[in-house]
Amino acid sequence: MKPASSVSGFYFNHPDSKYFAVGKLARDQVEDYAARSARPVSEIEKWLARYLGYEA
Repeated sequence: MKPASSVSGFYFNHPDSKYFAVGKLARDQVEDYAARSARPVSEIEKWLARYLGYEA
């Protein structure tokens, strides 16, 4: 493909498909992610602020 940065793919759909939205993050999820990534909770809350389901 030209240019080399092009993207292509096959896209399939079905009229009976069901789509869902992922909910907001809870505090325990943020704390778990912070522990696994070895970063402070405050930093994680800063970067994920729009996805939080609570006030940071």
